[in-house]
Amino acid sequence: MPMKSQDAGMVALNGSFVINTGVNVSHWLSQTGRRGDERERYIAKADFETIAALGFDHVRIPIDEVQLWDSVGQKESQAFTLLHHAIQWAMGAKLRAIVDLHVIRSHYFNASSNPLWTEKAEQEKLVNMWRQLSDELVRYPNAWLAYEILNEAVAQDPEDWNNLLDKVIAAIRSKEPERKIVVGSNSWQIPGTFPALKVPDNDRNIILSFHFYTPLALTHHTAPWTPIAEYTGPVRYPGQIVDTSAYRTMAESAVQFMRNVGNGFFTKDTLEKIISPAIKVAQMRNLPLFCGEFGVFPAIPVKVKLRWYEDICSIMRKYNISYCHWNYKADFPVVNERGVPDSSLVSILTAKK
Repeated sequence: MPMKSQDAGMVALNGSFVINTGVNVSHWLSQTGRRGDERERYIAKADFETIAALGFDHVRIPIDEVQLWDSVGQKESQAFTLLHHAIQWAMGAKLRAIVDLHVIRSHYFNASSNPLWTEKAEQEKLVNMWRQLSDELVRYPNAWLAYEILNEAVAQDPEDWNNLLDKVIAAIRSKEPERKIVVGSNSWQIPGTFPALKVPDNDRNIILSFHFYTPLALTHHTAPWTPIAEYTGPVRYPGQIVDTSAYRTMAESAVQFMRNVGNGFFTKDTLEKIISPAIKVAQMRNLPLFCGEFGVFPAIPVKVKLRWYEDICSIMRKYNISYCHWNYKADFPVVNERGVPDSSLVSILTAKK
């Protein structure tokens, strides 16, 4: 049965695009095999009402090319209808929304290679996807909807990302000069790559965005898609996350991951120093800073998990960084499969500045 548009009443909303704390409504129009009725049932209007009732003020809505367009570039009407519903449900619950183009056929942030950086046709395809998205979404007020060009760009040369950003931003600006556009740095949007990020000097409607899952030995403890999934021993914070004596029983690939990016000695001060390059760039350019993803896979002691959340949220509030938890429900949830919220976590995430 076709779903009806719910545009009625949205024009009554006004204000400016101001966000503080939100959640990612993920694994619905992105990174999932759900289709048809199953996809429709996974997220509903009531979920947006729940998010608002918990105290969040915005949502980030990841979308994938394979959901919105078929293999020859034709729009998938049901997916676009769900995207419209998501924005309208968000607005109905007085939640700002960010539409995040998360995964495209030519670029996936964990792929070994991405044709997006080597094939001009794929770059033009991304530009055209945003032309089509702009055509679809231009109806929504600038105060209630923002666009995120691409999630976690991973180019060998950061200039490739900068050049592509210029093209996409220009295409959006030709129709929507005042729309807020969320832009992250190269290499998974980590704070350390912010000094290489370039955005238009005269565009005041840019929001700079980083992601934060440091240290990975804590935030991704036993996560099955990581090289360190095999380690099931103790995890601590603050201090040394994993005792290095555990390396003796781990595969070499896991040990290397632990040594290179996963493990170490971390405190609140350590986390603040890691985020500082992004803070400095945002301050220098006088642009707002946004943490579009952060979170902990729920496999560590609750006390350790909540201490990390307390510290990272405190840092972001200190520097007036808005943030969006990964995610609402699924692998890093704030509500369980029955919709029951993790009240301790929600309390930390929604604490006032």
